[in-house]
Amino acid sequence: MQTTEINGFLIDKFNQHSLEVGKNQGICPNSTKCRQPKNHKKQCASYDWERGLGTCHNCSTTFQLHTYQRKGASEKEYVRPDQKPTKKLNSKVVQWFETRGISQKTLTDLRVGEGTEYMPQTGKSENTIWFNYLMGDQLINVKYRDGRKNFKLYKGAEKVFYNINSIVGYDTCIITEGEMDVLALHEAGIKNAISVPNGATLGNNNLDYLDNCIDYFEDKEKVILAVDQDEAGQMLQQELIRRLGAEVCFLVTFEDCKDANEYLLKYGKEKLAERITKARPVPLENVTTFKDIEDEVTDFVKNGFKPGFQIGLQNFDDIFSTYTGQFITVTGIPSSGKSDFVDQMVVGYNANYGWKTAFASPENAPTYLHAHKLMRKTWGDMPTRSDIGGGKWNQVAEHVNDNYFFIDMDKYSLESVLRKGAELVKRKGIKCLVIDPFNKIRDIDCKTEDVNRYTMEYLTKIEMFCKKYDVLTFIVAHPTKMYKDSNGKIEEPTMYNIKGGGEWYDASYHGILVHRDYDAKTVKAKVLKVKFQNLGENGAEAHFKWEHKSGSFIPHVLPGMAEGEKMPWE
Repeated sequence: MQTTEINGFLIDKFNQHSLEVGKNQGICPNSTKCRQPKNHKKQCASYDWERGLGTCHNCSTTFQLHTYQRKGASEKEYVRPDQKPTKKLNSKVVQWFETRGISQKTLTDLRVGEGTEYMPQTGKSENTIWFNYLMGDQLINVKYRDGRKNFKLYKGAEKVFYNINSIVGYDTCIITEGEMDVLALHEAGIKNAISVPNGATLGNNNLDYLDNCIDYFEDKEKVILAVDQDEAGQMLQQELIRRLGAEVCFLVTFEDCKDANEYLLKYGKEKLAERITKARPVPLENVTTFKDIEDEVTDFVKNGFKPGFQIGLQNFDDIFSTYTGQFITVTGIPSSGKSDFVDQMVVGYNANYGWKTAFASPENAPTYLHAHKLMRKTWGDMPTRSDIGGGKWNQVAEHVNDNYFFIDMDKYSLESVLRKGAELVKRKGIKCLVIDPFNKIRDIDCKTEDVNRYTMEYLTKIEMFCKKYDVLTFIVAHPTKMYKDSNGKIEEPTMYNIKGGGEWYDASYHGILVHRDYDAKTVKAKVLKVKFQNLGENGAEAHFKWEHKSGSFIPHVLPGMAEGEKMPWE
């Protein structure tokens, strides 16, 4: 019998309910009905001491036999809420929760509190409900809710899932969009439910709370997503599927109700529990039915092509954009600025959409110099000695640390890089992967000596990775041969000049040439291929000056150069 650790979680308090240790059956410690004296001799519960879980066959609930310490230390230092006691919930608060189908016992179980707190929305102190966020025995954060349905989290505290302790020991957990949904599921006898701390948004869903709690999902065989059915909720659902993996995710809908709490009020506890047990798996990978994509078809009929993602440089955005789930081949002669322009693109995507990037980039070694380049582009200037340790230095350093990840290996291979990329999708939420250059990251599993077949297998593996994880991948590829024109100038290479020839052009979604004009001291980015006409213009060019302090590309208009055509959605 495990008395110190279960599934990697250190036990904080062994046998928290003072049950008969080692017995397989006994009383249920949770249900009021089961705790009645007349039922005490009914051994209605079974105990699994190896998993640390108990199940009551009378009230159909499960419970944890122990409490646990936090798993996984935070990489940052956060403010901790003052652990001041909250006053006992007054009768009006309890009555309000009862109108939402939530009993006082559930409020006690989940340690919901009450107290006075300053609310910025009203500009004064208000009597508020406190949802306490605990990991192990530590109070990590508090969400406050006033009577006007204003919310705030404790300033500077770490973001984690609400009720995260409840999923330890279970191979299944339920993720909801709000604390009230967790209370509703608890009321229905489902104890292993958690909630995101800040709901869902239509913009960038920054899942930093998942980063902070990722160790809690390592042993989960089934993650049920019970989020709201609105557009923001569905965007959150898709990002959770991408991060946690479609193979373990199951989906729940609440029919004509917005969320679990509303469903509880309308249909009751048993029906709510039934909805969770009937969760359906995420649609099969590599198999699509019309019903799976009907919303997308409807949106296309209504609104046409969706705009592609852009990097924030107007002249380049006028000629090129992209979707995720694709890859871009970037080529050019040595020292033309290929790697630097890719850095510019990912910094732009980060600024516009909050995308994080992983680099498998032996070309950019040593890593500290690459990090310095990204720091300059983010800063917009060259940091000096006097900046070290200052406010802006710390801000930019923290941003680079949180958004860019460097895959350092003694010996790179495509398989190991893609495995690490998949891990970074789950643990950090990366949206971009850079392979630079492709010839130094070999596909060691491909045994063919045929260059074209090798190239096609290489690019197919990258395409599968992009689609599975909805990631945008950049492949930097050098041309094999360089030719000079009649004036002795090196000619611009095409994708056909890369080793593997036509396979690069055929297989790539997009192709970009980065080419430097040393005489004019300019750099141009030329679209060699764009897969879909609505995303850009084949053969179009954008010209730049390179600003040496920040290392940024500054749009430059050549004399007599006409403005590019508008993109189809503009």
